[in-house]
Amino acid sequence: MDEQKTGIVVDPHAAEEQKWLETVYQGDKPQLTIRAVITGILLGGFMSLTNLYIGLKTGWGFGVAITAVILSFAIWNVISKVFRTPNMTLLENNIMQSLASASGYTTGGTLVSAIAAYLIVTGTHLNIWVLGLWIMLIALLGTFMAIPLKRQMINVEKLPFPSGTASAETLKSLYSSGAEGVRNAKVLFAAGGLGIFNKMLSEDLIGLVKYEYFIFGQWAQRFTISMESSLLLVGGGALMGWRTAWSILFGAILNYAILAPWLAGMNIIVPGEGDMFTYRIIVSWSLWFGASVMVMAGLTAFAFQWKVIARTFAGLTDVFKKQKRELSEYEKIDVPGSWFLAGMAVTSAGICLIMYFVFEVGVIMSLVAIILSFLLAMVACRATGETDTTPVGAMGKLTQLVYGVLVPKRMVPNLMAASITADAAGASADLLTGLKCGYLLGANPRKQFLAQFIGVFAGTFVVVPVFYIIVPGPEALGTQMFPAPSAQIWASVAKLLSEGVSSLHISIRWAILAGAVVGVLIPLTEKYLPKIARFVPSAMGIGLAFTIPFSSCFAMFLGALIVLVLSWKKKDWEEQIVPAASGLIAGESLAGVFLLIYSTFTG
Repeated sequence: MDEQKTGIVVDPHAAEEQKWLETVYQGDKPQLTIRAVITGILLGGFMSLTNLYIGLKTGWGFGVAITAVILSFAIWNVISKVFRTPNMTLLENNIMQSLASASGYTTGGTLVSAIAAYLIVTGTHLNIWVLGLWIMLIALLGTFMAIPLKRQMINVEKLPFPSGTASAETLKSLYSSGAEGVRNAKVLFAAGGLGIFNKMLSEDLIGLVKYEYFIFGQWAQRFTISMESSLLLVGGGALMGWRTAWSILFGAILNYAILAPWLAGMNIIVPGEGDMFTYRIIVSWSLWFGASVMVMAGLTAFAFQWKVIARTFAGLTDVFKKQKRELSEYEKIDVPGSWFLAGMAVTSAGICLIMYFVFEVGVIMSLVAIILSFLLAMVACRATGETDTTPVGAMGKLTQLVYGVLVPKRMVPNLMAASITADAAGASADLLTGLKCGYLLGANPRKQFLAQFIGVFAGTFVVVPVFYIIVPGPEALGTQMFPAPSAQIWASVAKLLSEGVSSLHISIRWAILAGAVVGVLIPLTEKYLPKIARFVPSAMGIGLAFTIPFSSCFAMFLGALIVLVLSWKKKDWEEQIVPAASGLIAGESLAGVFLLIYSTFTG
């Protein structure tokens, strides 16, 4: 009988989820244990401070999951031997990394961007209790928004989320016992050692010359066209796929080798000291095009998947029905729709109250910001799923532009409304990376969500007081110790838009329009002209290339190219790709954290 005659709506992805239950799911094994929670809180709290420090230094943040996994495994190995207690299990370690990631990453991004920019613009700190509640609510908003996005992007589309995949592979290798597992572990640890050595070499800590160098001569150097020594990005490129990787390089060449010189010739972008164009000079123009491409491509892809997404949200209406339908086996372990509705209602109400009483922004405008947050979360999560890079900075600038139109000539509302959308979207993307790891390992998604929920509180409790200690006032920002580049850009855009959207250069307005057109055309081509789709660049790849350095783009491309060549030459090597790439990511991430600690204590 067909679906139309019976009136029964059959979820086409239910069979796939049932297969996951039968072949991957590990059952109701101990996962959300006290020791996993405590370890996650301690490691996450520590990592939140490192990300706060490096965010104020560079404007970037490190993923927490892989580093936490390796540290937790090492710590519990020692504890189990000294106290003769059982070691932490693979699933417990997975829960731990989810909690540590929520604690160490999702809470600090707002501080180094919008909140630090608020301090620059106003010259005063927010009340510590207001700030703590604000950080917690934004992170929780992102956590709850990730609930429906998880099923679409992880269960259905199976986006790679390279760092999530790498975390899962790292855990499998750490706990492996069979011949194949041992072989993969050897590959992972060898690659990890290479990643650590490379990081030490590139930081010039072992007496060797740093080997980051420029290519194509002096002209290329002038427009920041260079290679870098990061193997972490090479590993990320190996996991992201060939089409996305070549699209990133294509976009980087278009941006840095073609558009930047053209814009310089027209004096639209102006060189800095030594007649050189820094990355930030170029990206101050190009990010508007890149962000526009990613936003429109993400929204177009969302529109194409409306039936599947509608089924996901249709399940939420079951909360209000008197007669409850019988849940599938997968739904019994997944995060229930009632949690999404309740969480969104509570966090939205709290955000609206703070916006109204502290920042003097009306409830309607706050609700618009929250709705826009969900739309941009889909974009940020898709970008992270495909490229392993979350374009929070680009999302922030575009949302500041939106609020420059909706709330003109008001800097503080511009900053805080954009903070809601950009930072909640970033939190969702990071949490989906952790959920991808759990999905590959067969973990209980509901318990993993609870770990992330707990992590938000733990991170807020640690990172907010420390922010007041290391940044006592606006004079601490823009210094050699804390350049705070992300905050400086947020503040600059807010000041610019306080003069009205018309203050944006006409070329930027055309770039936004062109990006929107490109962002719509690429998904349309993929859907309606599938035969040529593989020759069309990825929209997320193109957009991302306009927001990150050329050297990062080239490193990602190089990783994918190596995989492509090896797959031609040696077919049986393909199964080693994931552990090798994961090792590079894990090794360099771990080394990066310890080098950061070293630099902190040695000045």
